[in-house]
Amino acid sequence: MEECISVFDMLKIGVGPSSSHTLGPWRAAERFLGELRTENLLQKTVQVKVDLYGSLSLTGKGHATDLAVMLGLSGQDPEYIPVQHISGIIKEIEDKNQINLGNEKLIPFSFLMDIVFNKNFLPFHANALKFTAYLDDDTQYAATFYSIGGGFVVKEDRPNAKKKHQIKCAFPFPIQNAEELLNYTIAQQKSISEIVYENEKSMRTEAEIHHELMRIWNTMLECMYIGCHSEGILPGGLNVRRRAFDMHQNLIGLSNYNTPQEWLEQIRKTEVKFRQILKWVSCFALAVNEVNAALGRVVTAPTNGSAGVIPAVLMYYLVIENHNAGEKEIKQFLMVAGEIGSIFKKGSTISAAMGGCQAEIGVSSAMAAAALCEVMGGTPDQVLMAAEIAMEHHLGLTCDPIGGLVQIPCIERNTMGAIKAINAAELALETDAKNAKVPLDKVVDTMWQTAKDMNSKYKETSEGGLAVAVNMADC
Repeated sequence: MEECISVFDMLKIGVGPSSSHTLGPWRAAERFLGELRTENLLQKTVQVKVDLYGSLSLTGKGHATDLAVMLGLSGQDPEYIPVQHISGIIKEIEDKNQINLGNEKLIPFSFLMDIVFNKNFLPFHANALKFTAYLDDDTQYAATFYSIGGGFVVKEDRPNAKKKHQIKCAFPFPIQNAEELLNYTIAQQKSISEIVYENEKSMRTEAEIHHELMRIWNTMLECMYIGCHSEGILPGGLNVRRRAFDMHQNLIGLSNYNTPQEWLEQIRKTEVKFRQILKWVSCFALAVNEVNAALGRVVTAPTNGSAGVIPAVLMYYLVIENHNAGEKEIKQFLMVAGEIGSIFKKGSTISAAMGGCQAEIGVSSAMAAAALCEVMGGTPDQVLMAAEIAMEHHLGLTCDPIGGLVQIPCIERNTMGAIKAINAAELALETDAKNAKVPLDKVVDTMWQTAKDMNSKYKETSEGGLAVAVNMADC
C-alpha cells in the first residue's frame, strides 16, 4: 500500500475565510465529537473548553477560528451548511451562552471564556488546538489536533503525521514527486490528467469522479457568480470595499441571465478586447476571494486564502481561449491542478503558517499554470515546466495579513497569482522542455528550504510585514 493524496483531498468544498484557520478547526471539532461518541462520552459532557495555539491564536480572530470551532462543536457541516444561517447560529450561542453539542445535547458555553487564545506555539505544528470535555463524573477527556493546511487535520500520535497527512490507498501509479509523474506519462504514453484519472478510478467509480469534479467546478462557478453580483463592505473592520461587482458591471454592461451557467455563456458571447483580458481574470479572482472573506462557500485550491487563482484561470480558458471547451476540459484541468498541488504538499507544505504565502498563492499559481498548459496542448514535461515557472516567481512570498484578516493583501494576491499562472503556461508552451534548467522537484525542495529559513513573523502570525506596517485603525 502506498500513501497517496486524491484530487478531492486537494480541492475541498468548505466555508471561508481560511482552510487552515477555519475549515481545519471546524473539521477538528467534528473529529472531537466523533471521539466523544466513540467513547460514549458525549452525553456525559457538561462543559467543553478549546485552547488555540500559535498561528491559530495570533490570527484566529481575523480568520474566524473561534466561529469555526463553535460551528463544528454544534454539529454543522462546512460543506453543506447554508451560509446564510451561520450568523444566526453564532448569535444564538453567544446570546444564550450555551451550545447544542453535536446537535444532541445543550451545555453551557461562553465564547469569551471557553475559547482560549494562547500565543505560545506547540512544537509539532504552528496551527494547534486542544479540546477538553469535562464530564459529569469530574473526569476529563482531551484531544489535540493540528490544522496543517488546506483543511487537512492530524493528531501528533498518528503514524507519519508529521511528515504529511496522506490517505492510504492503492493507486496503480503512486506519485511522490514530479519525476515519478513524468516517468509514468512516458512509460504509459498518457497525459498527466490520464494518469491521475487512472489513480482516481482505483478509489471511485467513473460516475462518482465525474459527479464530484463537476460539483467542485459548479461550486467555483457559483462562487465567482456570487462575488461578481455582491457589493458592499467586507466584514472584519478593515472597511474593504468589494471591487468585483463594479469591475464586472464595467466589463459586461447590460446582459440577461439568471444562473451561473447562463452567466458563463453570456461572458463567452461577449466581445472581449485585448486590454480587457487581464481585467476579466482579475475580476474572477477578486470575486472568489471576496466571497471567501465574507465567510462564503469556496473550494480550497489548495487553500481558502488562494481559492481564487484556479477558478480565475479556468474561466480564462473557457471564456478567452476555448469557447468550445466543456466538461471534458474542465475535469482535465481540475485533475492536473490537484495532482500538482499534491506534489507540493508531499514535498513541501501548503500551510502559510509553515511556509508563508508561497505555500498558498505560489502553489495555487503552479497548479493553475500546469492545468492550463495541459488543456492548451502542452506535453507532460511542458506542464511540469509551467508549474515550475509559476512557483519560481513566488518563492519567498510572505504571509502578513493586516489585522489577521484574509483580505489585505490576500485578495489582490489571488489576481497576481492567476496572471502569473497564465504567463507561466504560455512560456512553457513556447519552450522546448529539453532546454529546461530547473526541474519542478528542485523548486519544491527550494520552497521547503525557504519556508524553514523564513522568519516566523512572516508565517501567518501578523507580526511582520504589512500587518505591522499598516495600522488597522487607519483603514
